Amino acid sequence: MSALSLPSLSSKAMAELVKDKESGVAAAGGGEMDIEHSRTFLEACSEEELLSGIKKEVEAGRLPPNVAAGMEEFYRNYKNAIFQSGDPAAAETVLSNMAVALDLMLLDVKDPFVFQPYHKALREPFDYYMFGQNYIRPLIDFRNSYVGNHSLFYEIEEKLKQGHNVVLFSNHQTEADPAVIALLLEKTNPHIAENLIYVAGDRVITDPLCKPFSMGRNLICVYSKKHMFDVPELADMKRKANIRSLKEMALLLRTGSKLVWIAPSGGRDRPDPVTGEWNPAPFDSSSVDNMRRLIESSGAPGHMYPLALLCYDIMPPPSKVEKEIGERRIISFHGAGLSVAPEIAANCEKSEEVKDVYTQALYKSVTEQYNVLKSAIHGKQGLEASTAGIALSQPWN
Repeated sequence: MSALSLPSLSSKAMAELVKDKESGVAAAGGGEMDIEHSRTFLEACSEEELLSGIKKEVEAGRLPPNVAAGMEEFYRNYKNAIFQSGDPAAAETVLSNMAVALDLMLLDVKDPFVFQPYHKALREPFDYYMFGQNYIRPLIDFRNSYVGNHSLFYEIEEKLKQGHNVVLFSNHQTEADPAVIALLLEKTNPHIAENLIYVAGDRVITDPLCKPFSMGRNLICVYSKKHMFDVPELADMKRKANIRSLKEMALLLRTGSKLVWIAPSGGRDRPDPVTGEWNPAPFDSSSVDNMRRLIESSGAPGHMYPLALLCYDIMPPPSKVEKEIGERRIISFHGAGLSVAPEIAANCEKSEEVKDVYTQALYKSVTEQYNVLKSAIHGKQGLEASTAGIALSQPWN
């Protein structure tokens, strides 16, 4: 990938990654690998074989036509994005990464994986975490990517080592956010990259095209407020499920040394319908306060940091919130940014006004960091976009 020092996975390496699939990828879902599981995608040696394989699986009745159409579009968009990078090995990267992705999607259609309220990343017998990392890595233009206040991530690691809990209050841009965060930190802060727990909405654990990527992340699974009443008769079930997830979160925090990422906006950022500009979506004060109370009641010291993320070009969401599962995946090769600011302590008062003021303080910090990242990446200012409070760097160099 040009001058990039983070190579994508070769076909040989990807083959090593999936060599144990016969003996148990499905074990992640709770059973021995079915010897009848189709190897259509893993045995494909060309684009033609991969795409004809999708049709073959539909004809065999193993793949619903709507899922197949999404898989084919996913393939074409991923291919176009990887070729944008100028990587001389682009064709090999696309074939190897998409073969495994399509196989995992097919496997989940056949034997759907069910996420528990707290899902721990599946690392064996198949490493879903590394699958996600290797899939998203070639989409990031690291030459045009930046991390703000990188030294604070070392500070966070020290607090975790001391048994403290840390919460990152962040904006949310794409389904690929967890991989982008981990990829920007994997060389210098692998503990954060691999141990971060994401508060995740139900869409990323129900969409068959997204589930294999979600299986490689530590998740607290919740139903977003934005989709609570999409199906009114399910609202009560969703509320009860959220209560179970909050209880799981409380139990986790009591053990200490937990790092949690949450998007208090309740969903992904969307562009302004008039200007087309992207900005962090406003934070919900009740979400912030719920997290604050969980931290304070955990019995372990807790810290709350504002985190900004800019990566919407890589996999932007639909322009509007959609009710139906199965959104289109538009994919691009692009720079990305991540920034963290010093922790903001919560006021001990519990009035609604104080809750709102605290939420706005977090949101203001995230927005300020986001604007610096925007200047660096979209404004082409690079490291020169740094300010007195936000120092940009490229820690992978």
